[in-house]
This record gives sequence, structure tokens and C-alpha cells, in this order.
Amino acid sequence: MSRIIRNFACGNSISLKMENMFKERYINPYTDFGFKKLFGTELNKDLLISFLNALFEGKQVVSDIRYLNSEQLGINALSRRAIFDVYCETVDGEKFIVEMQNVYQPFYKDRSVFYSTFPIREQANMGNWNFELKSVYTIGILNFVFPEDEYSEDCLYHEIKLMDTEDKHVFFDKLTFMYIEMPKFNKTEDQLVTMLDKWLFVLRNLTRLMEKPAALQERIFTRLFEQAEIAKFNKEDRRGYEQSMKAYRDISNAIIGAKMLGRKEGIEEGRKEGRKESLIEIARKLKAKGMGQYDISEITGLSVDDMEGV
Repeated sequence: MSRIIRNFACGNSISLKMENMFKERYINPYTDFGFKKLFGTELNKDLLISFLNALFEGKQVVSDIRYLNSEQLGINALSRRAIFDVYCETVDGEKFIVEMQNVYQPFYKDRSVFYSTFPIREQANMGNWNFELKSVYTIGILNFVFPEDEYSEDCLYHEIKLMDTEDKHVFFDKLTFMYIEMPKFNKTEDQLVTMLDKWLFVLRNLTRLMEKPAALQERIFTRLFEQAEIAKFNKEDRRGYEQSMKAYRDISNAIIGAKMLGRKEGIEEGRKEGRKESLIEIARKLKAKGMGQYDISEITGLSVDDMEGV
């Protein structure tokens, strides 16, 4: 069995990394805690506003936001619910779902569309209503690239709307999906031009930095680095970040380990009973971290039937 898989199962590789975690000066925005700390709190809503305006690049301006309940219930008790990383609305009632997505899943686009139905549905007013809707934006910051070379290597930002396939005009402009493939962003500090460049540079490199880069002179980045400094966290925040970082590294190690095992042993070899039991154990750990069944299947190669009872 792969050494990485063994280490994952017993937690050795995680514990070694955890010893060095707080040697990093700034939090990792790819963690659940880090992302919500920077973008999901009332104290730091100016950071989210700046990021959203950078995405729009002047096409529209977000002046203020109000955070909404990130846990959305279904139509009834049996309906599937949705939990967003960040959910907010502008003073004009436009809705924003902002998500950090670390793991590719086969039906990620489907999930994005499904999530967008919640802010659409909740606009249905009781009584007299003419069906007029406020705009809904689903923003995905992706720690992966779309598969099968769907986009070229230099195309990392995508804005999608409902379009007429005949003459290519936007048929409905109130439903927008924005995706950023972060692994494609490779600009260095001296190549940063736009505010979006600067925000993506921060998201990609924050955990590696020891001080604010000279290119980030705007006041908003001074605020961000102040809020991201681990040494300034209280005990509760440090504990929350530690747990979130452990979950992030558990998942990262599981992905690496599963891929290495698959490459080394081959698909058929990986189905042998001993290997299968190891993968099922990994699946249990990922499920305990809150990962969905389809994500776990994609990472481990186990079928839905294999994971029954996990």
C-alpha cells in the first residue's frame, strides 16, 4: 500500500504538518475557516465588497451588502437543503452566493445551478406578485480546473448567462454564474495590473507570504493582511482555524494518496479486497469531514455500491 495512504490512515503526515502550521503568518483562504473569516463576517464585509467589485471590473458597483442565512432549507422537511459558504444581498436586493470549491466533482455545474434556485425561489412574494426577479449571482472560486480541456490554459475567468444559441445574445441577464480556475493564475507580483489580478494573487499566495507585497498598496489589502494574521487570533479562532486546516489537509492528502494508489496499482489491482478496505477507510474519513458521496467516489474510485454503509 502506498506510504501516503498509510500515513493518511493513521494521521502521521497530518500531525507532522500541524506542528508547523502556525509558522505560517497568514491564514489559508482555501480552508473553510479562512474563507469565511475573510469574506463571511460583518467585520470584514468591506473585503467581500472589494472582491465583488473587482470581479465586475466597473460594469456595476456594489456599495453595500447584507449577510443572509447561509443554510437554506428545502420546500418541505423531505427536500434537500443547501449550505453556502457566503450568502448575501446588496441594498438593491441582488443575491450573491460565493463559494470556495476545493475538490472537483462530476456534477459541480449541476450543483451550482441547483444552488441558484434557492435565492430565486425565496423571491416569490405572497399575494400579488408579477414575477419580477432581482439578479442572482453564483460565484465559484475553484481550486481545480474544468476537465477535458473545456477552456484554454490562459482562460481562467468565466461569466455565464442564459443565451440564445441562434444569435448568441443574452436572453436573460438576471442569472449569472462566475467561475475562477485558480490553478491557472500564475502572475507574479510585478505583473499585477487590475484589482482582480491583485485579489487573485492574494488568494493564491496568502499562506506563503510573510508580509504584504509592495504591489498591494490599496488600503483594502492592508485591512486584509491585518485580519488574516494568525498571531492576532483569539484562542477560539485559533482552535477553529486549526480544525479547519486539519480538515483541509486530510482531504488534500486523501486526494493525493488515492491518485497515487490508482496510478501505481492500476484500476483492477486497486479493487483487490485489501486495497478496497483501505479506500473504504479513506471514504469514511472524508464523509466525517462533510464531503458528499459523489466527491468521495471521484477521489477514491469506489462506486456508490462500494460505499454503502460507509
